Amino acid sequence: MEFCREIELEGHIIDSGVMTLVFDRIMDMGGEFEILTFNVGKQKTDTSYARLRVAAHAEGQLEAILSELHRLGARTPEIDDITLVPAEGDRIVPKGFYSTTNHPTFVKYQGEWLPVENIEMDCHIVIDEEQKRAFCTPISKIKAGNLVVVSEGGVRVVYPERPRKVSTFEFMHGTVSSERPSEAIIAKIAREILVMKQKGEKIALVGGPAIVHTGAADALAKMIRTGYIDVLFAGNALATHDIESNLFGTSLGMNVKTGTLVTGGHKHHICAISEIMRAGSIKNAVDQGVVTGGIMYECVKKGVPFVLAGSIRDDGPLPDVITDVVEAQDAMRRHIHDIGMVLMVGTLLHSIAVGNCLPSYVKTVCVDINPASVTKLMDRGTTQAIGVVSDAGTFLPLLCEQLKEQKEKC
Repeated sequence: MEFCREIELEGHIIDSGVMTLVFDRIMDMGGEFEILTFNVGKQKTDTSYARLRVAAHAEGQLEAILSELHRLGARTPEIDDITLVPAEGDRIVPKGFYSTTNHPTFVKYQGEWLPVENIEMDCHIVIDEEQKRAFCTPISKIKAGNLVVVSEGGVRVVYPERPRKVSTFEFMHGTVSSERPSEAIIAKIAREILVMKQKGEKIALVGGPAIVHTGAADALAKMIRTGYIDVLFAGNALATHDIESNLFGTSLGMNVKTGTLVTGGHKHHICAISEIMRAGSIKNAVDQGVVTGGIMYECVKKGVPFVLAGSIRDDGPLPDVITDVVEAQDAMRRHIHDIGMVLMVGTLLHSIAVGNCLPSYVKTVCVDINPASVTKLMDRGTTQAIGVVSDAGTFLPLLCEQLKEQKEKC
């Protein structure tokens, strides 16, 4: 093959499977490789180093292969400074812009490696010359004159490595199966939550209305009340049906305890929205004694922040719902970079939205009764997620119970 380039890989590239991913990607894209150097770490703490020559039939094909390998942590031996081009207008990025992964990223600027702050996928890197800092910036926040990184030169991606010691999460990392014993999985997740809280790390929950429909609202409310949830991401539906449940004992007009339809219950969610409108906000409704329990009640009482992002299908919506999607993204981002774990329960669209903003080192649990929903989240780029095929009504009460039991044993 006429066109070739050398690349380097360093780290725990064998047991993390990075080498295999690199080989597969090259061959899948019609290229070839030759291993020039391969130094294997002899101890568990030792890293390995590999230098490969990658070849392709055409220059464009080679560039495409190298771009894919870059996202796996490969780099060229000789690294120049990044190339910067000013944005010509607000929300206009230069041609050839660098598109970020959600993995830890560094850029070489004036001979120094700078960490890219607030990293998330499918964004851009903007350099602040005065502060000498690099920021991951979504296109909606690009301003005219911003210095934007173009091409992959001078950019280094640190692909996540599998821990040498198997962690609570590692037993099911990156897999989806409906055949795993749910109680064993939930017990391990509870153990991980307790460890994270002992370290002072924050946990977020992304929730859908299925939490209320399946009767799991009490379990989530208890988790919030006992301090296991630090921020809630949801939509209009979760909050509306949670409040409906508190006011009328129904969810979408169905009795939560018996599962039977209530006469006239189809109006209850509109009545619930109207009551919150009358109070002015969810917090006001709690303070006035209108809302006396439930998920949103516990958030207000515990001071747990919540972000309710709207959609085109919302009834009402509640006054607390952010209907501008860009504003909702900004509200989520204000919390995301401080958390160490996210539980995503019964909501595909909100899970993907939050997943798109998460760095790859944030531990992520996605729970859905449909295995395809969990797989789709991973396919969209949230590869660090682990999937639990279960309905919210089973998962959250069992998790709450495990947290209580294991806490008492400590």
